[in-house]
Parts: sequence; C-alpha cells; structure tokens
Amino acid sequence: MSLSCAPPPGEPPHLLVGPISPHAEARQQHQDEFSPEISPHQDSTALTSPAPFTAHPWYSTSELATRLRVDASTLRRWRTATPPQGPPFFTVSGRVILYSALDVETWLRKRRTVPVKGIRGR
Repeated sequence: MSLSCAPPPGEPPHLLVGPISPHAEARQQHQDEFSPEISPHQDSTALTSPAPFTAHPWYSTSELATRLRVDASTLRRWRTATPPQGPPFFTVSGRVILYSALDVETWLRKRRTVPVKGIRGR
C-alpha cells in the first residue's frame, strides 16, 4: 500500500494523490475501463463540458479518514451534525457513503489559512 505524497512523474501536484487502499487501484482501473471515450462523431461541446463525477477518484469514509489523518468517527460526526460539516458527501445507500476527491480538495482549499505579516512586520 502506497501513501506517497509526490505525484507520479509528469503529473501535476494534487492534494490527494496515490492509492489509499489495494482496492483503490482496482476501482480506478474499473473507472478507466468504463469511462466514456469521446469519438470523432460527437459534437465539440462534448470536449468543453465538465467531466462526469465518475471520472475522478472516490474515497470511502475510512479511506478519507486515513488521508485526512482523522478518525472515521470524526467524519461520521461531521456528516450527522446539524447543519452537516466537513467535506461534501454522497449517500449511495444506508451504509455506503462516498466522497469525491474533487469535493474534498475544494473543501480543503477553502479551509486553508495563509498567515500574513502584522502591522510591525512580525
């Protein structure tokens, strides 16, 4: 199992990279096999429309908890809070919750704090 923080050669850096579980690679391969290909017979709007949700990685609660270095119960607590907190999620069934890597990255970027210098330059 690889938890590398460096992107593969030639890939742009992302906040969430590399497989989180042995099943993540199999899921990605499955997604790659069934991703819609753009044929030369499709109109040009297919090239400019956003990619479908299924074209990007997904994380289970335990995978995302490991990635964020929090306990899975923290994600569960965030989901069940009123109003819900934490990254956006999809309820696939009563027991299956999935998080889109794109949503998680957007949520993380919004929470980023950039320190600024004070009045005296400190």
